[in-house]
Amino acid sequence: MLEQLLIFTRGGLILWTCKELGNALKGSPIDTLIRSCLLEERSGAASYNYDAPGAASYTLKWTFHNELGLVFVAVYQRILHLLYVDELLAMVKRDFSAIYDPKRVEYFDFDETFRQLRKEAEARVEELRKVKPLGNDGRKQQVVKKGSGGFDGGNKKNKSDAKEADGDDGKGTKLENGHTNGNHIVVGEGNRGMGLANGKENARSNNGAFDVSKLQKLKSKGVKKTTDTSVVVSKGSKADPKKKVTKKNRVWDDSPKDAKLDFTNPVEGNGNENENIQVVTANQGESMMDQEEIISSDSEEDEEDEEVGKDSKPDAKKKGWFSSMFQSIAGKANLEKADLEPALKALKDRLMTKNVAEEIAEKLCESVAASLEGKKLASFTRISSTVQAAMEEALVRILTPRRSIDILRDVHAAKEQRKPYVVVFVGVNGVGKSTNLAKVAYWLLQHKVSVMMAACDTFRSGAVEQLRTHARRLQIPIFEKGYEKDPAVVAKEAIQEAARNGSEVVLVDTAGRMQDNEPLMRALSKLIYLNNPDLVLFVGEALVGNDAVDQLSKFNQKLADLSASPNPRLIDGILLTKFDTIDDKVGAALSMVYISGSPVMFVGCGQSYTDLKKLNVKAIVKTLLK
Repeated sequence: MLEQLLIFTRGGLILWTCKELGNALKGSPIDTLIRSCLLEERSGAASYNYDAPGAASYTLKWTFHNELGLVFVAVYQRILHLLYVDELLAMVKRDFSAIYDPKRVEYFDFDETFRQLRKEAEARVEELRKVKPLGNDGRKQQVVKKGSGGFDGGNKKNKSDAKEADGDDGKGTKLENGHTNGNHIVVGEGNRGMGLANGKENARSNNGAFDVSKLQKLKSKGVKKTTDTSVVVSKGSKADPKKKVTKKNRVWDDSPKDAKLDFTNPVEGNGNENENIQVVTANQGESMMDQEEIISSDSEEDEEDEEVGKDSKPDAKKKGWFSSMFQSIAGKANLEKADLEPALKALKDRLMTKNVAEEIAEKLCESVAASLEGKKLASFTRISSTVQAAMEEALVRILTPRRSIDILRDVHAAKEQRKPYVVVFVGVNGVGKSTNLAKVAYWLLQHKVSVMMAACDTFRSGAVEQLRTHARRLQIPIFEKGYEKDPAVVAKEAIQEAARNGSEVVLVDTAGRMQDNEPLMRALSKLIYLNNPDLVLFVGEALVGNDAVDQLSKFNQKLADLSASPNPRLIDGILLTKFDTIDDKVGAALSMVYISGSPVMFVGCGQSYTDLKKLNVKAIVKTLLK
């Protein structure tokens, strides 16, 4: 049953809603759709699933009228799978657009029109349901009785439709209409008389779908009729199961017992026993986080438009000089999808050369096409420049943070509540979590914020020593418990220690882990659940391409699935590392933000403590479309 149908403008003004339905929606599916799908350039998708608090789950489908700036949204329960929703939305869009007036805000007269459209759409679906079963029941089914010699020579269709069913004992063979015949015999070529007992198959006819090794074994042994009590024993299972033999370490003569390879010396405070480590007492300079980046304003936009136009010329239809000139002056009536495809293909290829994941580039182009389709092309405007302007607007909207990313303000707010501000750094192996944690610590010290490091990477050898070295250089305290400890407990104790000592920020270093490593992901989920940090930062490389989508989506998925909380914490922000090594291949930033919805809060761009800066959205967009 349809739960709700809504018509509103892109500015958010609700023009009409179906009072006849009148169902109170649980949660806020429309707001969520606008916030997480339409505003995030995901409008090219076919539908959106919303899990309401409680048991209700909705599916939302929508369509646009780009020329009038209208949005049509239908909401129904996900379990129902209504087939007429797409057709109903198209008919509602057609009829409502005919009576739409920008000066009107009420459309009570549309209720009767919608009632008729809904009945018409439901009637069409019922007709289709009646036609399909008749077509299936009219088909002739040929069933071979038990003990028959084989199929007729002309029954080629049944031979080609026979399916492999190894291991599907007792299930029978599936016929064309979807029904199952439990006592069906299929005879292979040259093996007449091979039968079935109680629906269990011994051979099949599938024109080359035989398992050759099994067929040869059957020929050599001879074919015997199987009974209900017969048991087939494979070669690998004729020996009785024995106790599992575990390999023991070789013990050499006169050799001492293996000692535990943990050479970590517990150090209290800052640790001054190693005097060779350089202490950064004086400033290395102002962090790049506090410096404004200047973008050179060169006139490359006209050249870019010309390049896009050139790329799209071979795919477009050749037009006469007069017709193309007249169209550029008068403007095109309405943009169609075929008109946009050449320019969108060129833009997609350009984004992929900039290291944007293919899936993200394709979704972005679909979203831009959905926002432009049906719009009127202005005079003296080319399609390529219109598409590029729409893509630029979409990229700026995606990369601009939806919430405040001012960490210093959040630190002061936590200080007023007399608790430390906790930041957890997570990510895959070798992306530079510990190094960039030290950069963040240096930036906070520049703003007179007291910082404590927590060495919760108890898995990788040398991780504690690496973080201890950074702590000594920056002259800040570090909380460590050595290796092979529970990182969640170490982080909890570090936060308690920071609260006692009056530290304002706790930076928690965690072990690198691949997104498919479930034991380590479970440990990370436990750490986040037990300590409830204020900020979960995903540290990712700017070098990754398609793998960025896999990393972010699986990290979020694992944190959600393995958390013990009904409202699990996911990734809050992104720290992009090695940004100085990629030249103009800046697409990883777009891929990560698009797939996670989290903003890029820091960008690592060098080896020293000052090499940490903010993401310049305008510079990234300009580079992507260059």
